Amino acid sequence: MAEIIKEILKELPSDKISDAAYEGANIVLYTKDQGFFLDNEGIIRKIVDTFKKRVELRPDPSITMDIEKAEKVIREIVPAEAIVDQVIFDPQRSQVIIEAEKPGLAIGKQGSVLREIRAKTLWVPLIRRKPAIRSKIIENIRAVLYQNSDYRRKFLDRIGHRIYDGWVREKKNEWIRVTFLGGGRQVGRSCLLLQTPESRVLLDCGVNVASIDKAYPYLEAPEFDIKQLDAVVISHAHLDHCGFIPYLFKYGYQGPVYCTPPTRDLAALMLLDYVKIMRSEGKEPIFTSDEIREMVKHTITLDYEEVTDITPDIRVTFYNAGHVLGSSMVHLHVGNGLHNLVYTGDQKYGRTQLLDPAVTSFPRLETLMIESTYGGKDNNLPDREECEREFARVISEAINRNGKVLVPVLGVGRAQETMVLVESLIRNGHIPKIPVFVDGLIWDITAIHTAYPEYLNDMIRKQIFHKDENPFLSETFKRVGSQKERKEVIEDTGPCVILATSGMLVGGPSVEYLRNLADNKRNLLLFVSYQGEGSLGRRIQRGEREFQIGNSGRPEIMKVNLEVYTIEGFSGHSGRSQLMNFIGRCEPKPKKVIVNHGESSRCLDLASSAHKKYRLETVAPRNLETVRVR
Repeated sequence: MAEIIKEILKELPSDKISDAAYEGANIVLYTKDQGFFLDNEGIIRKIVDTFKKRVELRPDPSITMDIEKAEKVIREIVPAEAIVDQVIFDPQRSQVIIEAEKPGLAIGKQGSVLREIRAKTLWVPLIRRKPAIRSKIIENIRAVLYQNSDYRRKFLDRIGHRIYDGWVREKKNEWIRVTFLGGGRQVGRSCLLLQTPESRVLLDCGVNVASIDKAYPYLEAPEFDIKQLDAVVISHAHLDHCGFIPYLFKYGYQGPVYCTPPTRDLAALMLLDYVKIMRSEGKEPIFTSDEIREMVKHTITLDYEEVTDITPDIRVTFYNAGHVLGSSMVHLHVGNGLHNLVYTGDQKYGRTQLLDPAVTSFPRLETLMIESTYGGKDNNLPDREECEREFARVISEAINRNGKVLVPVLGVGRAQETMVLVESLIRNGHIPKIPVFVDGLIWDITAIHTAYPEYLNDMIRKQIFHKDENPFLSETFKRVGSQKERKEVIEDTGPCVILATSGMLVGGPSVEYLRNLADNKRNLLLFVSYQGEGSLGRRIQRGEREFQIGNSGRPEIMKVNLEVYTIEGFSGHSGRSQLMNFIGRCEPKPKKVIVNHGESSRCLDLASSAHKKYRLETVAPRNLETVRVR
């Protein structure tokens, strides 16, 4: 593999290729020959078939049309009915992103419009659907990537050399092992170190937002050396899975971070908000926006079922986890068939308002690493339709007594699920027509959902494609964008529903709303998200009703007199029966199951039950334990 580019160039006319480079595991060829770019007579396709690698031919940047002129030509070529919005150029890679309200028209019949753009401008056009809601974070991420286009090109080439140039470690052992630096018999700070004969890869690297003394992964463990780290893989954008990644860049990591495109965008937004909340609480952030920007610069995105090498002996494929937008189960093919692992991250083996269920079919599988948030024997979640009826009932009761309903929600996933449900209940007359206020990160995160409809289930995707049916654009929702507006909701508005982050009442506007609504018995605090151990939400669920809150300089006593109600059936996690069914329906059947991401009793319970029912080897490691999987 070390000579793969040289071998490919042997298959090409010597005067046609001006440059050749890696883009991660992909190989990109550049040509100054306009005719060869537009029609290479199937040569590139033959090379792909021969080498079994993704190979792309692009025009050399020196022959592309001037950007200003090219944009004008593109807008003339694309039919007006497609409604082109932004046209964004990446000159280092000779690519242009064209955002359109109707992508099909921008592509043309059998790609006719794309071919015309290529022929007339010598740019490679990429068509994207214009999001129904404008997302500043997506625009900012694009800006970071394009401003650092030259760096990105060199970075991706360096990653390609790491993948293809051969082994750098002495092959002394054939073992593969996983060390739990976080997430072992706990929910929060998920962080698993995968070690193979050649590679060192982190699977997630999160923080426990509900804890003070056990907030961060054990990166001081002897197994972990940041200088030896080859790659980081993020399963999804919740902070307990991605919240510590910028810290790695703060201390010198310069390698790749792999995730889906929605996960990259959502994670950047969540991390920026995490820094903001720490500062608002008078705490020194553990990293800054500079490190988050570095993370974005070093991120390589992959779609579901897109196979790629990430090191000389690890190949990764993402599969839908059904948990939140872009959430992935990570399939790792180690060595040339040496071993195959699936790390589920957080997963939902059941259809939700937004997503299809987690995938159960994989090419090969020997070891399954599965979450157990609701893995205990008593953690069977109630029927979804029953939960929706209960949700409508308790909200209607609170509204009828002239109360306000506070629903603390996780900004990613639970908020959008709740928005879709509330809009449907109001539209169908199951709850009174009242304003629904959306506060915190929710609106920005919802905008990202509308930018990636292909990651949502068929029903919600079709609704997003039609403006009149898009539930997120309903007049029911009122965005709260300032402290003044928040005060008006609390003091001047009548009965209403308030969706606010954070979902565990750990910082964010949800705590401010609670502080002001807690004393009134007419109001309702409705939990629909998991409440982490140690969080204010968990303490209220357990029955505590008096708290000291605020900064240490001016603490105040908050008495919780409002009604408190929990509905667990909306969880983005699998319940006990779903977890057991998922294990049983995995194809092929795993030989070993490693249980993580659950309170100790739930991890042990799920491991024991899976062993007894399916006759599998199971283990539920503690943090800092290492499990040899081969």
